[in-house]
Amino acid sequence: MPDRRIGFIGLGNMGGRITRRLVESGLEILGFDTRPENIAASGAAAAESVSALAAGADVILLSLPDSRVVEAVVDGPDGLIAHSRAGQIVIDLSTAAPDSTRRIAEEFDARGAAFLDAGISGGAAAAEQGRLTLMVGGDATALASVSDVLKPIASQVFHVGASGAGHVTKLLNNFLNAVALSATAEVMIAAKKSGLDLDTVLAVFNESSGVNFATLNRFPKIVHGDYLKGGLTNSLMLKDITLYVDLLARLGVTSFHSAGPVASFGLARALGYADEISNTVVDALGDVSGGVRLHEGNEEDS
Repeated sequence: MPDRRIGFIGLGNMGGRITRRLVESGLEILGFDTRPENIAASGAAAAESVSALAAGADVILLSLPDSRVVEAVVDGPDGLIAHSRAGQIVIDLSTAAPDSTRRIAEEFDARGAAFLDAGISGGAAAAEQGRLTLMVGGDATALASVSDVLKPIASQVFHVGASGAGHVTKLLNNFLNAVALSATAEVMIAAKKSGLDLDTVLAVFNESSGVNFATLNRFPKIVHGDYLKGGLTNSLMLKDITLYVDLLARLGVTSFHSAGPVASFGLARALGYADEISNTVVDALGDVSGGVRLHEGNEEDS
């Protein structure tokens, strides 16, 4: 249905990139953000308010920091739920608490609208290139009906189950990401202090059993001073890990492995890296390991 009107709320680091991708694909987007400059940078037309956007859009995407902000946008007399209508579809790209997601989905459903929780993975580069992976919970028919909206931004779209399943899957994925990133940061600092060539160490890891997303995609850049800025911050990573721990507590699953990432990203936040990309966790760990920077002294640094 190419004539559908599309709205986007939350045009920050990820939301702005996704919106620009949609605009570049030829779609007209009505955007809302508390920072007007974000709307202008995304290429979207500006909506005056959340309620005005709800009235002017048939499909609405959200990219917000957490469930507290999602609830502020959807609840209340000026929120999306109060202004929703039959046939409208809301797609939440945020990383949010599954219980909150399920409650919100029920309220939209009561008004004849659909609420899809669509966790995303891939980071800033994938958002700009339209190569995100989406893990979606909610009505499969509603998901199929918005395939044209998601196609410009995602190379893989998985329907993982009923409402809340997308956000559960995202928490599980983000925890594995947090473990790999924080553990690899620790290992690379040890490699640096051991006097090893970091490019060679990474080449070994990537052909060995220690290979992971961080060794493949993050640290080959970080060791040369490129932190791949624009992605998930240390504060947001810590938020996601906390949501994961809360989820496991409700499920009755023991978590022996959460202490490391909680400590690592908590340290990064405490040392002033809260709003920096989560890759800077390696600098926080380096700070308390003698002031180590992986890229210092590298002959290939630019």
